[in-house]
Amino acid sequence: MSREIEQAKRVLRIESEAISNLIPRLDEKFTAVVKILFDCRGKVVLTGMGKSGFVANKIAATLASTGTPAFFMHPAEGIHGDLGMVVKGDVVVAISNSGETDEIISLLPAIKRLGVKLISLAGRLDSTLARMSDVSLDVSVAEEACPLGLAPTASTTAALAMGDALAAVLLEQRGFKEEDFALIHPGGSIGKRLLIRVRDLMHRDQEIPKVREDALMRDAILEITSKKLGATSVVGDRGELLGILTDGDLRRALERGRNILPHSVSSYMTKNPKVIDEEELAAKALQIMEAFVITSLLIIDEERRVKGIIHMHDILKAGVV
Repeated sequence: MSREIEQAKRVLRIESEAISNLIPRLDEKFTAVVKILFDCRGKVVLTGMGKSGFVANKIAATLASTGTPAFFMHPAEGIHGDLGMVVKGDVVVAISNSGETDEIISLLPAIKRLGVKLISLAGRLDSTLARMSDVSLDVSVAEEACPLGLAPTASTTAALAMGDALAAVLLEQRGFKEEDFALIHPGGSIGKRLLIRVRDLMHRDQEIPKVREDALMRDAILEITSKKLGATSVVGDRGELLGILTDGDLRRALERGRNILPHSVSSYMTKNPKVIDEEELAAKALQIMEAFVITSLLIIDEERRVKGIIHMHDILKAGVV
């Protein structure tokens, strides 16, 4: 085994142990922090310097995206005016492995004067930061994964994991659901998958390919070609859905070697086609298409009249997956 692989294994082992060692430390302090954050009527303000600042930024983003309003405040900017973003009712969460970071310590008197709760994730519970906090969580590590023992590695991993644990517990306590996640992620694929419905993408009115059951195949082919959706609905006298004629149906008919043009559509259509309600998620429509190896679904009303059609390309183009 190469030296590089051995070194990498050592790093991963140290970092995984740093996280595992947090588990037995979860006690009433963790519960107290969860309660403070859950009861917060303002925003959760994360702060940290250097590598701890990047961790704080990520935790803030995770909290904000899972139902706990949060943002990151750079401590150096905080002592030069950005502390004005913190108001009564907020909660400050400070991250520092040493617990003695100058920029963080400089913020503490002002935070106390504001009367906001202070939580810390610290590597030393006897540090200034830990002692001045309302609650301090122990995120200390036995050693850094850095061979020199200098660069924050295992310590930042431990702090990040503790932040994720808090976010996950809060998410569950708030009853945060997939729909809530989608509402604050409308631009991503997850949001699109959970928000976009069939009605948002389906073709309506004159865009719907439609022929009568007594229509000739040549007319049906023209309808399929002109509407460019690879299929046409087949309807009865009252406009009710009787079947669907697809490109696949045409290929199978032609493979039998017959002249299909003068025959009626009813001879070749697929009866009882798969349909979907317009209120269903577009992701479900795609799931049905993939399960039954089809590319289109018809949308019908309570009287089985065709209201629309949705094609697989419509869903993929919308970025649902």
